[in-house]
Amino acid sequence: MLSSSEKAVLRTFRQYLVTPGEMLCFFGPNLDRHKAALQQLTTRDFLVKEHFQGAYSLTRDGFAAMKTCDAK
Repeated sequence: MLSSSEKAVLRTFRQYLVTPGEMLCFFGPNLDRHKAALQQLTTRDFLVKEHFQGAYSLTRDGFAAMKTCDAK
């Protein structure tokens, strides 16, 4: 089960039509606000932290989880 903050992060990926292996960069206040959820999703293997600061890519499991999140 995903927390509301994890769902918010995954909805951001969906907003930008990100698919598995594509990178999305979080920056500024958006990165600060979602930092804990990004770390949790990375630990759960839904995201991969990239070398660029604030950059994350979706895994196949993350993509599947993203598709189950309600649009808000």
